[in-house]
Formats: sequence, structure tokens, C-alpha cells
Amino acid sequence: MLSPDQVAFYREHGYVLVKGLLSTEEAAAYRQECHALITRLQTIRDVDATWGSARKLSTAAVQTRLLHCHDVQFYAAAFARLIVDDRLTSAAAALIGGPNVQLHHTKMFIKPPEKGSPFPMHQDQPYFPHDRHSMIAAICHFDDAPLEKGCVRVVPGSHKLGPLPHDREGGWHLPLDRYPLEDAVPCPAKAGDVLFFSYLTIHGSGINVSAEARTTVLVQMRDPLDPPSIRTHESRGQGMMLRGIDPSCCTVKPSSEAAAATTMGGGAM
Repeated sequence: MLSPDQVAFYREHGYVLVKGLLSTEEAAAYRQECHALITRLQTIRDVDATWGSARKLSTAAVQTRLLHCHDVQFYAAAFARLIVDDRLTSAAAALIGGPNVQLHHTKMFIKPPEKGSPFPMHQDQPYFPHDRHSMIAAICHFDDAPLEKGCVRVVPGSHKLGPLPHDREGGWHLPLDRYPLEDAVPCPAKAGDVLFFSYLTIHGSGINVSAEARTTVLVQMRDPLDPPSIRTHESRGQGMMLRGIDPSCCTVKPSSEAAAATTMGGGAM
């Protein structure tokens, strides 16, 4: 799916925008699924995921909102198909550097028009650290995300800095005065584009001041042989294989007792 130049760009800069990975028709269908899901959910629970730190970037006149849902593949079959789409997983495999791609979690984000919440600059690593840092994110854009919609911004090459200390108040984020959003490189995208980046790449996004919502689904993926450094941010779908196999399930031979129990275990067939 990716060219050698795209993979080399990712290795150097810590991100790559893959244009047209999904068709505009597919993106429109996924957008409809996202908005239908959030309509159903907001009748039964709070769906606002605005960071406390992001509220500091709001003005008194505009208090921003961010609508979200974790583990979207459990709410609509369309998203289950998306996360195993060969175009997505083959690109992820090329960037992770191996044939096997394992799911960590998914998140849907809708930035409402005129007041869609920003994300202060941060790395994803503090939320779910892993030993080998194979974790990558894929942000699937289901409508256009120009600068005025609060598109993702990145600091190219920042993945080479390794894990950085973050402020925890109001959500993990880097010091707002040292890492202002406006200094980062914007990554405007079209519907159907997918932005891949390392969980060590510093990134954030601005306020959606446009007249249209910004709709995305984020898929976090890893090498199944890259164990979490600590058990945190666990989700219902974590560990699902999106591509290839999980070699870790066969690295420890069962004891003879366990093997016998497995062989003789009964139950209806």
C-alpha cells in the first residue's frame, strides 16, 4: 500500500499522510455511521471528551466541545470492517516494520462546528507506554479537515526524542508555553485520507471554527510482540489481530498438566 518513499518519510519525520486510502464514497458512509452513533449515544450518556487542559484554550465566548466514543467496532459493524481493511492494515504493517498488526483501541472524534475542542500538544506514549515503542496511530478522515476545522498538527522528527515528561493536569500534555499549537506543522486532509504517526510524535489540533463538523476515527495499533510497560488504558477490543498472527501466544509451551487438561477438556462440539 505504501511506497518506499512514504515509509522513509515516516521513519524520518514520525508521520505520513496517505491520501485517498479510502474513497470519498466510503468516507461519506463512515461519516454517516459516526454521526448516527453519536446521536444514539448522547441520549443515554455524556459524550463530551474535552480535556481540562483544552478548556484553557477556549475563550469566554466559545466553550468548546468534543464528542467521542471508544471501541466503535462494538457499536457498528461498519467499523469492524474498517479496522481489518487490507489497505489500512498493510500500511500499518509497513510502518510498524513487521507482518503482524494488533489492535490496541479505537476512538471516534467529532469536533462540532464553530466550537470543536482542541487537543494541546502531546505524545500518546504516556497514556499507554510500551517497551519497544511500536505503537502507531491512524486517523481516518471522513470529511475534509482543513486548518479552520482544527486539523492535526505535528512536530516533525519529534519521535526521535523518545518519551518526554508531560503535565498530567487536565489530561497528559506538554507545557503549553513551550509547545504552542501554532508552532506545529498542520496536516490538512481530505475525506478518505489517513494520517499515520508514531505514539512518540508530538501532535495536537486546533479549534474547529468552521461551519461543518470534523469527523474522524482513530485506530491505535502495535506489534503483538511489543508488550505494554504497564497495564493501563485497556479496552474491550485490545489484542485483536488486525493482520497476520500473534506469535506471543505460542512462545511459552504449556505444562504437561495444562496440555492434558486442554486435550481432555470435554464440552459439546
